[in-house]
Amino acid sequence: MAQTLKEKLKSIVPGLIADAHGVVANHCDKKISDVTIKQAFGGMRGVKVQVCDTSVVNDDTGLIIRGRPVLNLKDRLPEEIFWLLLTGELPTPEEVKGLQKELNAAKEVPPFIWKLLKAMPKNSHPMTMLNSAVLAMGNESVFRKRHDEGMPKNEYWEATLEDAIKIIATIHTIAAGIYRMRYKKGAVILPSGRNDWAAEYARMLGLNPKKGLTAKMMRMYMVLHSDHEGGNVSAYTCHVVGSALSDPFYSVSAGLNGLAGPLHGLANQECLKWVLMVMEHFCGVPSEKQIYDFAWKTLKGGQVIPGYGHAVLRVTDPRFTAFHEFAKQHFPDDPVFKTVDLVFRVVPKVLLEQGKAKDPWPNVDAGSGAILYYFGLKEFEYYTVLFSVSRCMGMLAQTVLSRALGEPITRPKSVSTEWIKNFVSAETK
Repeated sequence: MAQTLKEKLKSIVPGLIADAHGVVANHCDKKISDVTIKQAFGGMRGVKVQVCDTSVVNDDTGLIIRGRPVLNLKDRLPEEIFWLLLTGELPTPEEVKGLQKELNAAKEVPPFIWKLLKAMPKNSHPMTMLNSAVLAMGNESVFRKRHDEGMPKNEYWEATLEDAIKIIATIHTIAAGIYRMRYKKGAVILPSGRNDWAAEYARMLGLNPKKGLTAKMMRMYMVLHSDHEGGNVSAYTCHVVGSALSDPFYSVSAGLNGLAGPLHGLANQECLKWVLMVMEHFCGVPSEKQIYDFAWKTLKGGQVIPGYGHAVLRVTDPRFTAFHEFAKQHFPDDPVFKTVDLVFRVVPKVLLEQGKAKDPWPNVDAGSGAILYYFGLKEFEYYTVLFSVSRCMGMLAQTVLSRALGEPITRPKSVSTEWIKNFVSAETK
């Protein structure tokens, strides 16, 4: 009989704890990072301050999930990825079915959530609606209830996992309901329990199935955005809030509030807006020469070309590659994709000629918006909700593992500008 996810974790958690404790006991004073004044004032960019085992992002490879390049996982189910994030192993077909059965059993969204969403202003941002719903779902938290009852610390991760299952089992339903309510698409479509998680999301949105292609796209989208190590705004915010033993509904909602920021989760819609603006300017798909000249005009005007460059990567984002290959295979003549493809061929050359960009290559946002646009999702404000539904898998996996390891509350030390000035003055004497 196949193991449940909880049973699988029970078998590996003792080893994870022993491994972490061994590293700390034997190497506790070993330094792993230095901090410059530039980093202290610059958002801690590049400072190694956290352990995250679910995934890493290397500048020369891009996203690696549990030792596997994300391009090797793009055709997997999101359910498989959630299992992989937590356990380090891909599940068997029987284990996938077991997890899907568990998610299906927890799929009901409490009626008060729909009442809450209907009571919100009609022009509410869809991310405000999603975050409010996730936060309100905290009323369902197993972790909160059991913690109040005096649950032993070694069981924290188990209650956290129960909350994680509830969030994943319902967030796509809530997100789809928000789409249909906010953009007047008709009645909310509830889960059927007959499809995999991503295919069900696509169905509940009410998208044209396109003979199964829409579900395939949604599976890939959910996989590619599922995790991106622990230092990005949403993951790190979720971790910090969770470290205070706030339940996962609190911590995931906090992480999603970070994802709603223009510098984090809104980038894909900005990229698509730029592409559509270029197409409008040239009354259709431009030529390579027109893109070249327009890109230079944009840069000389003091603006950036959205979707190009990344805080960590120094190569083409493999997630962009996955979207690009998917579009090239299934709708190569779509005008928006053709423009994205032209921009991909031209803009890196322009940025290299300019000589200022450390990374002239496209990130995931350069292509993901065009994919959504093709499948009928043309409401730009909603794009971050799709990102959120996917990224909750990574945030929740990291939270469960953090509870299993018994990680303490996050409390870095801050210093004042005056302290830094005095430090520099003392160093120069």
